[in-house]
Amino acid sequence: MHDMTHTFGLVRRLAGTLAIGLSIALAAPARDVSAQQVSGGTLRVAVIADIANFDPHQFSFVNATLIKNLYDSLLEYTPEGKAIPSLAESWQIAPDSKSVTLSLRKDVKFHSGAPFNADAVAANLKKAADPKLGKNLFATMSIVDNWTVVDPATIRVNFKSPVPERQITDLFQFMTIIDPAGIDTVEQKPAGSGAYMLAERVVGQRIKLAANPGYWRSGQPVSKDVEITIFSQDAAATAALESGGVDIIYGGTLRSASRLRQAGYPVLDGPGPLVQVFRINSTRGPFKNAKFRQAFNHLMDRESILRVGYAGLGQIVALPWAPSGPAFDPSYAQTYAFNLDKAKDLLAQSGLSPAEMSAWKLVVNAGSQPDVGISQVVQATLKRVGINIELDMKEGSELVETMLQGRFDALFGGVGNIQKFPSRLATNSIYRTVNNPVLGTPHPHPEYVAAIERVNTTLGTGPEVKAAYDNLNKVLVETAFGIPTNTFDQGVIVTGKTVGGFTLDMDNMLVLRTTGFRK
Repeated sequence: MHDMTHTFGLVRRLAGTLAIGLSIALAAPARDVSAQQVSGGTLRVAVIADIANFDPHQFSFVNATLIKNLYDSLLEYTPEGKAIPSLAESWQIAPDSKSVTLSLRKDVKFHSGAPFNADAVAANLKKAADPKLGKNLFATMSIVDNWTVVDPATIRVNFKSPVPERQITDLFQFMTIIDPAGIDTVEQKPAGSGAYMLAERVVGQRIKLAANPGYWRSGQPVSKDVEITIFSQDAAATAALESGGVDIIYGGTLRSASRLRQAGYPVLDGPGPLVQVFRINSTRGPFKNAKFRQAFNHLMDRESILRVGYAGLGQIVALPWAPSGPAFDPSYAQTYAFNLDKAKDLLAQSGLSPAEMSAWKLVVNAGSQPDVGISQVVQATLKRVGINIELDMKEGSELVETMLQGRFDALFGGVGNIQKFPSRLATNSIYRTVNNPVLGTPHPHPEYVAAIERVNTTLGTGPEVKAAYDNLNKVLVETAFGIPTNTFDQGVIVTGKTVGGFTLDMDNMLVLRTTGFRK
C-alpha cells in the first residue's frame, strides 16, 4: 500500500503541479454552497493531470476527480465530521464494540443494472482485505476479522477486538463500493453506482460523464453531463476559466487560485487538507539524538514556511492533524512555536558538536516549488544557529524510492488522513507502527506505538478518550521524528461566477451531483 504522501502528494507533484492550501477563512463561504438553488446543464471541468485508473480503492489525488462521481460510499461525513447515511441507510454498533451491523438501501443499482446488496459489500470487503488488491483500503481493513451476510439488505462486520466508533465510521466512509462483476477489470473500466457514468475517455485529453438515469438520490445529479478537460499546464486551465471555456478548475495551483479569488471568482476548499511534515529519519546521524530532534519543534519558522511555500494560505500547526480532526489541539502551535533561544537550549542539551549537528543533508523534491522554497527557508534558519546543511535535490522515481525506503536524513512531505480517527495517521509511511519503511523494525519509538494502541483501544466519548489523544500529542512532540508545519489543500475548487451547489467531501474529492448553475 502506498502512503498518503505518495498518493495525495507525490503523484500530484510529479505530474507537474503545485500543491496548494487555503485558509480557514477561505473555507467558510463553502459551507453554504450546497444550499444554493441551481439548475442543470453541462459542467465543464479543468484538471491538471489525467487519472491513474478507475479503481476507487486507489486514492491517488489524480483519481479524486472521479471517485465520488462514479461511485458511492457506504457512509459519508458532513464537513464537521458527522457520519451520515449513504449506501448504508443505518448502522448499529454492538454493545461490546466488536461488530457493526449495516442496513443497506434496497433501491440502488449499479451502472450495469445489477442490484446493490450485502453480497456486493462482502465482495468489496474481500478486495479491501487483500494485500495485493486492497490498495489504500488494505491498512484500514486491519481492524476487521470477518463478515457475515445476514440477508440481502444486511451485513455484519466483526472486528478483531473492540473498536472505537469513529474508527468504524471512518472505514465505511472510506469504502467506495464497486460492482462485484467489475472488480477484476475496475482499473480499466469503472463499475460503480454513482451519480454519473463514463461516456468517453481519451487518455491524456478528456473524460466525459453522463448522468445516471437511475440514480437513487432523488433529483440528482443536477447537471446532465460533465466534460473534464486535462490541461498540461495550470496557466492554460486558468485562461480557459477566465475566457469562459470551462466552469470549474479542480486542484489548480496556489498562485492561480489566489489571483482568481482577487478577481472575484469563488474559491472553495474542503475539510480534508494535508499537513506538511518535516520528516526525520531518527535512525541516522545526529537525528538519533532525541534532544537534537526536539530542537526542530522550535527551529521551524512556520510563518515563513507558510508564506514562502503557500503564499500564507493554510494554517500553522505543530501537530499532524487538520482542524476538523478529533485530536486537533491549537495550543501546541503556541507552545512549540518558532523560538531560536529554546532551540539553542535543546541543541546544547544534545551534547553534539557543531560538526556533528551539520552532518546530514535535506532531501528536496526538486519538482515541487513549495518544497524547494520551504527547504531553503529551513536551510537559512539552521545557519543562524550554526547548523550548515546541503540540499539534496531529487525528482521522479529516485525521489519516491528515497522517501518510501527511508534513504534520507530529513525531507518535507505531506501526510493525509489527518482529519479522521487519530490512528489513521499511521497509514503514512513515516508514522507507521509496523513495517515502517523509514524507521524500520522494531520501531525505534515504542512509546509512539503504545500511544497509537491506547487511542485504538479507548472506547466511548468521555474524558478517557481525550486523555488518550492528549497522550498521543505529547508523545509526538517528544519523539519528534515528524515536525508538522502547516496545512495545505490539494483539492481546491475555483469556479465560474455562476456555478454553485457543491457538496464538500471529507477527503476533498470532487463531488458534482449537486452542482449546477445558479438560477
